[in-house]
Amino acid sequence: MDRSNPVQSEPKYHWLDSTYSVSSSPYASQIKGILDSALEAVDPYKGILRTVHIDRSHLIIAEQAYNLKEIRRVVIVGVGKAAFPMAVAMEEILGDRLEIGIILTKDGYAAPASGLVRRKLYQTRVLEAGHPIPDARGVAAAQEINKLLQTLGNDDLVIFMISGGGSALLNSPVPGVDLADLQQFTGLMLRAGATINQINTLRKHLDLAKGGGLARQASPARMATLVLSDVIGDPLDVIASGPTVPDNSTFQDAWSIIEQFNLEDEIPASICSYLDKGRRGEVPETLKSGDPVFDRTQQVIIASNSQAVSAAAIQARKYGLDVLLLTSFLQGEAREVGRMMAAIARQIQATGEPVKRPACVIAGGETTVTVRGAGKGGRNQELALGSLQEMARLPRTMLVALATDGSDGPTEAAGAVVTGDSLDRGLTLGLDPRKFLDRNDAYLFFDRLGDLIRSGPTQTNVNDLTILFAF
Repeated sequence: MDRSNPVQSEPKYHWLDSTYSVSSSPYASQIKGILDSALEAVDPYKGILRTVHIDRSHLIIAEQAYNLKEIRRVVIVGVGKAAFPMAVAMEEILGDRLEIGIILTKDGYAAPASGLVRRKLYQTRVLEAGHPIPDARGVAAAQEINKLLQTLGNDDLVIFMISGGGSALLNSPVPGVDLADLQQFTGLMLRAGATINQINTLRKHLDLAKGGGLARQASPARMATLVLSDVIGDPLDVIASGPTVPDNSTFQDAWSIIEQFNLEDEIPASICSYLDKGRRGEVPETLKSGDPVFDRTQQVIIASNSQAVSAAAIQARKYGLDVLLLTSFLQGEAREVGRMMAAIARQIQATGEPVKRPACVIAGGETTVTVRGAGKGGRNQELALGSLQEMARLPRTMLVALATDGSDGPTEAAGAVVTGDSLDRGLTLGLDPRKFLDRNDAYLFFDRLGDLIRSGPTQTNVNDLTILFAF
């Protein structure tokens, strides 16, 4: 079998290529170079190759060795937006030692032409499903994966490849809760501005594949989990709702989140009923630390937001910029974070602090949006729109806000760009940014300006990047 399909050696991310403010900027090559460096640092294909290799008869995953002579079958299961490039790397490493694989990824994220990887899969079946709202294909995929895992025995090895998006993609609803209920519930939580940690705490208690569920299905096989983190702080039990690791949250924790957002009377009755049964101990909890299912498991994080942020900082310094690595734990209401970043820009302009020009302020993390209007957008676009008023008329200043997976919220845009002249350009077109912000309509505003970031799927996913430039 010919497996010589080439792997792309040059970055193919199209960050900002069609973005007016960057394409017309004399600093475009530096801005693009910094973003390319950040994304290359967390490329899933390269992350697998850094972490996994074969040494004679042993498969080495991080510091742990698996004697292939003692393993009957090796299978791979990937779930998330980065599943395709991770599977490509594992097929290359394992070769004929791999018996079979299944991956589940977001629509459009399995195309060999996107991201850095430009080759096909041979022994791995590729499934796609909806994100961020789950669909029937995700339920069917969970059934197929479960069927494969049920065939594994004590002398088999399953390598799980987990990345962001897995929670919405893989769905095995608990008894009494159907897909329509989960779809309604997910939409409610997203519109309420819940964090991914909060949403996934609930998902783990409403889905048999989450909260250690895949590990339960694969037991008693040996298990290794390779994780691309899209959650602040890299908590393994939150990333993709922790399908292969212990879950220390409880039904009471899940219900407290419902109460925090005052959604008791809005979520489907079936979900209320199931959570109530869980609080009373009438249905089993998720798998906890110490469960024998996890006796022969390994977990390794291969890339995270902190690596992307660090790589961006290194490249910015190479360009001679004064760098402030602000945080990789950025959270909060997106529009308020935008105002905060713009306030830093004004401080740089007024005093040369906290960094002097030419400056680059870098933050990573994940903000949230409380949806009050009927507009279209994502958290990065709203962050950018929230910064607009304070950024107005600042010379040689630019704010870039983007989702590293190339898709911001329910849109095809990755984010947006704001400069000192964005407000005036919008007003000239008759666009009042306050009205667009009131209806959560950042997408339309920046689309009219030509300042949406459209990269297409990157096949990675490590939260968001917000970078402020003051040249």
